[in-house]
Amino acid sequence: MIISASRRTDIPSFFSEWFIKRLEEKYVYVRSPFNFKLISKISLSPEVIDGIVFWTKNAVPMIPKLNRLGALPFYFHWTVNPYGKDIEPYLPSKNDTLIPGFKRLSDKLGNDRVIWRYNPIVFTGKYTAAYHLYYFEKLSNKLSGYTKRCIVSFLDYYEDTRQNMCGLGLTDKTVMEKIELISKFADIAQKYHISLEICTDSQKPVGIKKACCVDKAIFEKIQGYPISLGKDPGQRSECRCMESIDIGMYNTCGNGCLYCYANHSKGKLLYHQKHHHPDSPLIVGNVEEDDVIKERIVSSDKEHQIRFLIN
Repeated sequence: MIISASRRTDIPSFFSEWFIKRLEEKYVYVRSPFNFKLISKISLSPEVIDGIVFWTKNAVPMIPKLNRLGALPFYFHWTVNPYGKDIEPYLPSKNDTLIPGFKRLSDKLGNDRVIWRYNPIVFTGKYTAAYHLYYFEKLSNKLSGYTKRCIVSFLDYYEDTRQNMCGLGLTDKTVMEKIELISKFADIAQKYHISLEICTDSQKPVGIKKACCVDKAIFEKIQGYPISLGKDPGQRSECRCMESIDIGMYNTCGNGCLYCYANHSKGKLLYHQKHHHPDSPLIVGNVEEDDVIKERIVSSDKEHQIRFLIN
């Protein structure tokens, strides 16, 4: 079983102490995003966890806690974008906090376990293709040697996203313009010894690899064991991610990024922020009398035969 922590919120930035306590108590409760009263109880025993994928825009609060993860294999997706406070209003300074934090994490884990995400690529009158090329190179230069992979994708035009960004003059590019931009990104990344990959998008030049964000190969390399996992059926058809269980919750991330699909109600976000309790098995609130708790049957997918895995 691979744990995703999380596509629905930024656990390293806002809920790292809660997450560590869940590991220590070896279980977590996760409310269904489709039925609020239905709770899944998921074992977090080391015997069933084959790996943890962290998704974050700021892992700095979690860096001092990494030793409490024990022998569990894990890696990070860390998004570093070129946007200002108009799009990413509550993120700390990139130059003062985020990029130095990225480098510290890489120094601790190795540059193959901290994946840089430059996404989504947003186009406005300010954030033009030329702007992205300029700042992609600047960020590539700063992160060179601290990551081996950069995953990019273009903005998905969800209705909430359109509403959040309506005052920014949101624009789009043709398929050929996007392919040209990604091709130039790849040339820049190569110059700084970074492999460029694209997440799910069809705007892909020949020779650019499609990303696998939940990647069993990384865990196989860390552990030396094959893992018998298939494609995640809960993701889009073009997604290459392996099966995983997400333990996050929508409308809980405090980064406030306008392009985010995971926050769609400011009222719910504020309520959830006030009702987070680090000691609760739920990321927000506590179990209520009419909640239904069902234990999810999970197991390790390791094939217990050591083999040598070549990068």
